[in-house]
Amino acid sequence: MSRARFEELVSDALDRVPPELAALMSNVVVLVEDEPPPDDPDLLGLYDGTPLTERDSAYAGVLPDRILVFRNPTLDMCASEEEVVHEVHVTVVHEIAHHFGIDDDRLHDLGYA
Repeated sequence: MSRARFEELVSDALDRVPPELAALMSNVVVLVEDEPPPDDPDLLGLYDGTPLTERDSAYAGVLPDRILVFRNPTLDMCASEEEVVHEVHVTVVHEIAHHFGIDDDRLHDLGYA
């Protein structure tokens, strides 16, 4: 799958986020990277930033948080485009949840971990 198509799937997954939740997202960008960090080669996504639940009045003038979706490990684990669509959606929701301060245990309970 081309990078452009993969980025389109990430964009589609973002479009599926309910508007009322999307409106609450603050100072965050979503990026596609081909490879995850070398110490975690199977990682599909990563939230890098300060969750909304941990921000206070001192939170100002900082670079945007980043949600990273890793293309190659996602493609490696999926056998079809349908599986990629599903996995990208789950990954995007998972990382957005971290932006809102939801931890992996709660995501697991909700079926997103």
